[in-house]
Amino acid sequence: MTDLDQGLDFSMVIASTVHDMKNSLANLMHAHGQWVTQLPEDQRGVPEQGVINYQFAHLNSMLVQLLGLYKLGVNQLPLRPDYHELDDFLEAQLALHEEVLNSRGIVARYEVDDFGLPGFFDRELIGSVVSNVVVNAIRYARKEILLSAGEVDGQLVITINDDGPGFPAQLVENQTDYVLGINQHSGSTGLGLYFAARIARQHQRQGARGRIEIANGGELGGGKFSIYLP
Repeated sequence: MTDLDQGLDFSMVIASTVHDMKNSLANLMHAHGQWVTQLPEDQRGVPEQGVINYQFAHLNSMLVQLLGLYKLGVNQLPLRPDYHELDDFLEAQLALHEEVLNSRGIVARYEVDDFGLPGFFDRELIGSVVSNVVVNAIRYARKEILLSAGEVDGQLVITINDDGPGFPAQLVENQTDYVLGINQHSGSTGLGLYFAARIARQHQRQGARGRIEIANGGELGGGKFSIYLP
C-alpha cells in the first residue's frame, strides 16, 4: 500500500495550513503597520483603523490557539517553566495590544500584589493564554481592562477583568463544558477557554494542576477570567 492509498493525515494538513496562514498574517500586519506610518496624522486614528487592528489581533489569537491545540494533541508542546517578574510579564502583555487598545479608547492597567515572589510558569504558553483573553476583553470592554496577579492558597492567580457585559450566565454555570461557548451569532467557538484550560493543566506541582475560572463582577463589574498556577 502506498502513502497515497493510506490517505492524508488531515490534522497535519490543517496544522501546516494554519502555520502558513499565521506567517502570511504576520507579513500583512507588518506591511499594514508600515503603510499606516506614511498616512497623515489625522488619518491614523479613524474608527476603521481600530476595526482593522482588532481583527488582526483576533485572527492571530485564533491561529495561535489552533496551532497550540494541535501540538498538545501530538505531544509536541513542551513545557519550559521558569521564574518571571510579574510586573514585567503583565506590562509586556499590555504592550502587545497597545495599538488596538488606543484605537478603541480603552484604558488598560495592571496590578501586582506584594507577596514577594516571582511567578514560576512557561512564559510563552501563559503569555499566549493571557493575550487571547485580553483580545476577547477588548472586544467587549467599554472603557477599562485590568490585569492583576496575586496569591490565593499558595497558588499564583493571574486575572483579567473588563467593564463589559460579562460572560453568558449559562457559560459561567457550566464553565467546564466548553462546547457551550459555541455561539453562531457572536462567532465564539469556545476554543479560547478550552485552550486556556489545557495550558493551565500543563502546569503542575506537588500533585496540584493549574486551572481556569470565569465569573462576572470582579473589580470592573464585567467579565473576570482567572488562571490558577501551582
